[in-house]
Amino acid sequence: MARIRQADVEEVKARTNIADVIGERVALKSAGIGSMKGLCPFHDEKSPSFNVRPSQGFYHCFGCGESGDVYTFLREMDHLSFSEAVEAVAARIGFPLHYEDGGGPAPETSGRARLFAANTSAAEYFRTQLLTPEAESARAFLGGRGFDPGAASHFGVGYAPKGWDHLLTHLTGEGFTRDELVTAGLVSTNQRGGVYDRFRGRIVWPIRDVTGQTIGFGARKLYDDDQGPKYLNTPETPIYKKNQVLYGLDLAKRDISRGDPKRVIVVEGYTDVMACHLAGLTTAVATCGTAFGSEHIRTLRRVMGDDSATGEVIFTFDGDEAGQKAALRAFADADRFSAQTFVAVAPDGLDPCDLRLQRGDAAVRGLLDHRSPMFEFVIDRKLAGFPLTSVEGRVGALRAAAPIVAEIKDRLIRPGYERVLAQRLGMDPTDVHREVENAARGGARQDDRAFQPAPVTAAPATTLASLPRTTDVAVERDALTGILQYGHRIEPTLMHRALEAQFRTPALDVLRRAISAVDRTRPGWGQAAIDQLPQALRQLGGEVLMRDFPARDEEHAALSANDLCRRIIVRELDQRKRELLGEVQRVAPESEEGRAVRLRLRDIDEERRVIAGE
Repeated sequence: MARIRQADVEEVKARTNIADVIGERVALKSAGIGSMKGLCPFHDEKSPSFNVRPSQGFYHCFGCGESGDVYTFLREMDHLSFSEAVEAVAARIGFPLHYEDGGGPAPETSGRARLFAANTSAAEYFRTQLLTPEAESARAFLGGRGFDPGAASHFGVGYAPKGWDHLLTHLTGEGFTRDELVTAGLVSTNQRGGVYDRFRGRIVWPIRDVTGQTIGFGARKLYDDDQGPKYLNTPETPIYKKNQVLYGLDLAKRDISRGDPKRVIVVEGYTDVMACHLAGLTTAVATCGTAFGSEHIRTLRRVMGDDSATGEVIFTFDGDEAGQKAALRAFADADRFSAQTFVAVAPDGLDPCDLRLQRGDAAVRGLLDHRSPMFEFVIDRKLAGFPLTSVEGRVGALRAAAPIVAEIKDRLIRPGYERVLAQRLGMDPTDVHREVENAARGGARQDDRAFQPAPVTAAPATTLASLPRTTDVAVERDALTGILQYGHRIEPTLMHRALEAQFRTPALDVLRRAISAVDRTRPGWGQAAIDQLPQALRQLGGEVLMRDFPARDEEHAALSANDLCRRIIVRELDQRKRELLGEVQRVAPESEEGRAVRLRLRDIDEERRVIAGE
């Protein structure tokens, strides 16, 4: 790509209010003269430590140390190149960029910008297809659920026509390559390498990120001869991560952040989001083909800016068993919200879409009038499985529900729920309190304690200083430091291959496995890997992450990190070769097994030459 003129780079930055760009992702509040504050988008926190100074065009997090200008923010959040970040900001303010030697941006054949563009074009194509005669079934589906053409337009609902290559033909005609469309998840490949439209004969909802950019689609089947699942979503792509996306958040974020109290309504499907918004509950969102989880919590907390306990998150689940299980899963993460959490179940177990269709908008709005605190809802679900008319049933119910109350960390709220549980069971509050305290200490009942083994003393934390001083330790330690600090500068296949090699130092091998398991495309992945370590290894992980890397500047550090990965791979190949040389002594040279061993030895030698650059 041609280089953008430096004067334009500076001018675009000077004309851009960094708080406006960051404010699309993070709820910012005034934090004194010339400063704004919010929850850091680069690490999980409950008290805001992420500061933005618009006058300086700079941000800094005092919790994790992330800092930079508007270009850095977009590069970190959206994994853009520098040029892509500048072009994105320039497009936002309508500034025409100039390129050195009079050139312009070279046509991209890959990259996130092309994936966004392909999804945007696909969304427009699907929207226009909804108006065609073939889409009558899709229009009937919407009409049957109470959605008129205006509602379909507001949410960008479209139709994917039958056939194998309508979208493929359309988008390739607009200049997108087949590889780009495969990467974007818009087309699929068969076993012979052919490509075809992923969505066919379905009603389609565009899924947008918090800034409003289309990143994927959800599609529902319409025809009986469709052998696919009822709902089909875009697969994981560089821009679509289903465990982070909430459908409708782009439309809901403004009202969420300005609400008093700030309120989010979590529903189960696309039509439920539509029904809620049309009924006046404009802060409704839904997950996209996955259970509500910790990443969704982080996304919502950034939008809510919930550094106080005044916000509300209300889950509306179906009243059936699956809906109740969904509420229980959400409960497992409920204490990660600073906001209060509730559950609202409609009469007769209707979802918001059916409730609106059968009883009108007022009934949907009335859902919130009958919400129950999340803990109370979960307690009632637990008690429902026991016969409370018998002593044995009440005791069993108490033992099942006590751990739920014990999970409540707020010492002012827990006694209230102990009284609620006692009332539900008709038991003495003292007995309930005793069982909850036992559950909080690990579940041992008073009459069982004599039979419990003595507590085991926790193993001392492992540190770098406690590891043996050997060559293996030094190489593995430096390789992990290089990966954690300069992973973005290491050849991806090289780093992946090094992380597959077993380390000889047990503690460092655990850290290697943790790094290998995390999503290394996300900001803060190094800390995420350390967070997965056993408690006794957390200090070691932190030391490896923060220690000085042995290099005089970043360029040499990148070279050294790549070289250390090669050393790890070569070391493993040499070990495998030694094992095979021992094996070849034990088999007949001309046997099939002997020939197979020699072939493996040849492959190892060839791989070693490639890795070592010999």
